[in-house]
Amino acid sequence: MTAGPDADTLKPLLPPLAQQRLQSLRLTDGVAVLVLDVGGLDSVERERLEAAVKDALAGAPGVSEVRVAMTADKPRRRIIAVGSGKGGVGKSTVSTNLAIALARMGRKVGLVDADIYGPSQPRLLGTEGIKPKARGDKLIPVPTRWGVPVLSMGQLIEAGKAIAWRGPMASNALGQLVDADWGDIDTLVVDLPPGTGDVQLTMLQRHKPTGAVIVSTPQDLALIDAARALQLFDVGQVPVVGIVENMAGYMCPHCGEVSDPFGQGGAEATAKTLGHAFLGRIPLDIAIRQQSDAGTPPAAGDGPQAEAFATLARRVAAWLDNQ
Repeated sequence: MTAGPDADTLKPLLPPLAQQRLQSLRLTDGVAVLVLDVGGLDSVERERLEAAVKDALAGAPGVSEVRVAMTADKPRRRIIAVGSGKGGVGKSTVSTNLAIALARMGRKVGLVDADIYGPSQPRLLGTEGIKPKARGDKLIPVPTRWGVPVLSMGQLIEAGKAIAWRGPMASNALGQLVDADWGDIDTLVVDLPPGTGDVQLTMLQRHKPTGAVIVSTPQDLALIDAARALQLFDVGQVPVVGIVENMAGYMCPHCGEVSDPFGQGGAEATAKTLGHAFLGRIPLDIAIRQQSDAGTPPAAGDGPQAEAFATLARRVAAWLDNQ
């Protein structure tokens, strides 16, 4: 950010969205001139942002006039938020493999592990112990052998150390991960923490995902929570790409019989009831668990496990292409 001698005192006065999109801020002879990136905002949102900025700086010490310039020359990368209403439904595994499957289709994909309190992407992508570097005030994502760079709090803190942060600290950490130096990445998959708390709200308000993918198991309890996650994105005016049914059907490796320990078809029925697309089923497969724990995501290989994630990626990609 370019700043005059006193401009750095003005930035904390700005609304969070303006701070997020601030390109430059200069204060000269009482005139504050701001340049904001408004890519992805419609005309009404731009007007509201400009008005909020002027209201925030009106009457600030040393400011007699506020001028706002807006630019949208550089297209903002698209963000796909992967959420769930509760933990334990395999959301992180789906996020990892969706990102890899999209990359195998030729997309330039990055992955953000926004589960601040329980980061798991370093294990899933085999990058444990590798810390990101920085360029200026921006983090540089950690490359992976799968062609999907990643940033996670699990790369920034000591292994096994608990993160005891209140909401604002977690929200600021999310901003550092999303606003990193992603280079030519055009699609960012964000693995959100489960539930509907501060991190999710920050994601919706400051970073405005292009769309959201909801992950649930087929069981009734998980579907109730998934409906809450859907409502959060609806309220935040983030389009829902659709629902994924994870851990759907288990084939015995010995006899070949298929059973459904978590039920069957619940996520598809919920999607239909709530008017959202059903994106497909991911099987309850021991190979997915073993490969994920070993840092070798199944979407990077071949076989039925990889095809399940490839099908999901094709449907998400088709949705993105129609936006």
